[in-house]
Amino acid sequence: MRLGIQTSYAVVGQPRTFASPMTIAERVPSLPYVAPFAVFMVLLATLPLVDLSPRADAVTRVVIVGTTLVVVGRPAIDLRVKQWGGTIAIGLGVFLVWIAPDLLIPGWRANAAFQNAITGTLTVSMPPEARGDVAVLGLRIVRAALLVPILEELFWRAWLPRFLDAKDFRSRPLGAFTALSFTATTVLFAAEHGPFWEVGLVAGVAYNWWMMRTRSLGDLIVAHAVTNLLLSAFVLFTERWEFWM
Repeated sequence: MRLGIQTSYAVVGQPRTFASPMTIAERVPSLPYVAPFAVFMVLLATLPLVDLSPRADAVTRVVIVGTTLVVVGRPAIDLRVKQWGGTIAIGLGVFLVWIAPDLLIPGWRANAAFQNAITGTLTVSMPPEARGDVAVLGLRIVRAALLVPILEELFWRAWLPRFLDAKDFRSRPLGAFTALSFTATTVLFAAEHGPFWEVGLVAGVAYNWWMMRTRSLGDLIVAHAVTNLLLSAFVLFTERWEFWM
């Protein structure tokens, strides 16, 4: 059995030629879309168990996730934007939806519908001693507004819906949803955000809809980045650290 390399036997007087070996991304097409998200989630689960300083923790997350995106995710990343105005508006709208319930209804997030055995409890990931550390805050903004939009949109909008709808996800164009893939992606995206699941649900619908309209990974990355950048600014100006999960 030959994997990745094809040979052609030379005829007398003609040189023997070899096809280029397959890259990892060619052998495992899902890898560039899934690996950065998987690494990010593993770090979320494991780094709190390690006794690192806030600055070391922040550097570790940014370096490992950033390296994974560059080395593994790069073949799938497309930052071209088709509709700047609408994309920025979607990002702004999702940000407003995200903060509105807690601002309009005091104690909203303490409701059992949002903090329970299934969704988890709301915890603040930024320790008090790190809230005045410019390096830690800067790295957290990089993580939230640069790395997370890329890795999450690769997984949630560029890969998962197409993977659910076809044996070879590459046969489905970006933005092509069925009822199953739209619903599943939205619900799972909401679940990923734990106690913020209800605004995560609205965000999932909005982002999915915009992917259907633009069929552009770049537009979704920018929209998500706008949301997260505004949310980061909101956290810093209001010191509502719980919004940085």
